[in-house]
Amino acid sequence: MPHQIVTDVQKRIEDRSTETRKAYIEKCEAMRRDGKRDALSCGNLAHGYAAAPAGDKLRLRTGAGNIGIVTAYNDMLSAHEPFKDYPDLIKEAARTAGGTAQVAGGVPAMCDGVTQGQTGMELSLFSRDVIAMSTAVSLSHAIFDAVLCLGVCDKIVPGLVMGALSFGHLPVVFVPAGPMTSGLPNPEKARIRGLYAEGKIGREELLEGEMASYHSPGTCTFYGTANSNQMLMEMMGLHLPGAAFINPGTPLRGALTRAAAERVLSMGPEHSMMHVASAGAFVNAIVGLHATGGSTNHTMHLVAMARAAGIIINWDAFTDLSAVTPLLARVYPNGPADVNHFHASGGLAFIIRELRKGGLLCEDVVTAAGEGMAAYEQEPFLKDGVAQWRDGIAKSLNADIVRPLDNPFAAEGGLKVLKGNLGQSVIKTSAVAPEHRVVEAPAIVFEDQNSFIEKFKAGELDRDFVAVIRFQGPAANGMPELHKLSPSLGVLQDRGHKVAMVTDGRMSGASGKTPAAIHITPEALHEGPIARLRDGDIIRLDAEAGTLDAKVDGLMERPPVVTVQNSHDGVGRELFGGFRAQVGPAHEGASALF
Repeated sequence: MPHQIVTDVQKRIEDRSTETRKAYIEKCEAMRRDGKRDALSCGNLAHGYAAAPAGDKLRLRTGAGNIGIVTAYNDMLSAHEPFKDYPDLIKEAARTAGGTAQVAGGVPAMCDGVTQGQTGMELSLFSRDVIAMSTAVSLSHAIFDAVLCLGVCDKIVPGLVMGALSFGHLPVVFVPAGPMTSGLPNPEKARIRGLYAEGKIGREELLEGEMASYHSPGTCTFYGTANSNQMLMEMMGLHLPGAAFINPGTPLRGALTRAAAERVLSMGPEHSMMHVASAGAFVNAIVGLHATGGSTNHTMHLVAMARAAGIIINWDAFTDLSAVTPLLARVYPNGPADVNHFHASGGLAFIIRELRKGGLLCEDVVTAAGEGMAAYEQEPFLKDGVAQWRDGIAKSLNADIVRPLDNPFAAEGGLKVLKGNLGQSVIKTSAVAPEHRVVEAPAIVFEDQNSFIEKFKAGELDRDFVAVIRFQGPAANGMPELHKLSPSLGVLQDRGHKVAMVTDGRMSGASGKTPAAIHITPEALHEGPIARLRDGDIIRLDAEAGTLDAKVDGLMERPPVVTVQNSHDGVGRELFGGFRAQVGPAHEGASALF
């Protein structure tokens, strides 16, 4: 039986979305009727077929199913480098299945790991909307009968989903690349970063440690936004079962890519993207996020993705589902294990089995594997070079990494929404020890992250305090991640100080052991309460109670700080003025498109 709260949340979302969802479905049905390949003129078709090999031209002319490949390949992102060879694999598999495939287009894919703490990070969140638009441009030729989306990392998968939903009349399957093999153990990586933050080792030693962690093609192995993306694609039924965490370059990885091509060609209208991306699928995604302690970024991405499907989700859904979803996984930064260890211990197949057992997943969903979520309890294996599926394990192989429903790591999910007189915000609790989840201390206000680093290096932060980093919201400067501050905050916490962060910016999918109330809305640029804080104001962050308050009488009677001016010149930032002017607030998805 489905859990009553899960059923209630799904119904509230459906009721709230009645009109917008109806309009979306009607748009997709019109595209199904009017957007077929046979509606193109002979000149249109000739242009679309011109570069195809002779055999593919014949298939295309006779109406064979044609896959549009939208790829985020580049060879600077380790997670996306494996996609180099995917188009040829897909084309070969499509021909074997009697169809064809063409690369419809490419989308940009930036790496938050490269831009972390740098000016380029101010383009990161907006790149999601650019990717959505690029996906729409790629598919605008109306020559495709199905779509395979090749993407892994932080903004790329949400952007691909949003763009593909504009073509919701087509079947769509997402094809991942998988994580790199395990490198330097995560606790050792964190130790090295802490030593560098304290000035006890130099840049050369730090670089050696980082390169031992990020060392080969594949997704970074910690459980940040990229790997949370892969979890979400399975929870939403947009992957083939068990596809998320198979390493690149392995025979099974190639077999799953071929199987995705074969499957998407066989999917009928009832399995098109508009039906897969239902309210139930988004509820399952939120439950999966809580159960695995996934990335805080998805409190925005899921909202924006849902809006692209005509579905309106607010942060109350995250709060309600967190209260009934136990934390079943500990993967770095929530524990020492990486995603390879998680997968080997039972992985998503085990997590989904347990969630289904507790009635915590919506079963009235359509997926790439059929109906309901039962198929996602299975795991892939190779037989004669072909991907096959069998039941996943019924018992965790490592209870320090994954646990059953009756013995969770925590009774509630890994994310919480905080409310109070500073507005709404989000906190990742799964990586924060219980004794650090309540902090009440004086504020130290910063207008940028570099000012914090300067004070830390000068030894001026060895005390209890709440760091307020403001004017970091989407309208102010594109809402960069502030993960650069994690090592310093961790060092101060380890010294015995009560410390926390409060910001209208983002932290990271790798948000760590220090409590951080992030995504505060309304943001400082829009004269939210955070713009009225001063040094010394007492702030109470209570992740247990779900509250964030400034203990200040008459806070909103104070004039807001309005003198801060972020620079928007250089590194392409000047091109994104329209996005900053149009972008919505964090709790509505922080998108300039909706």
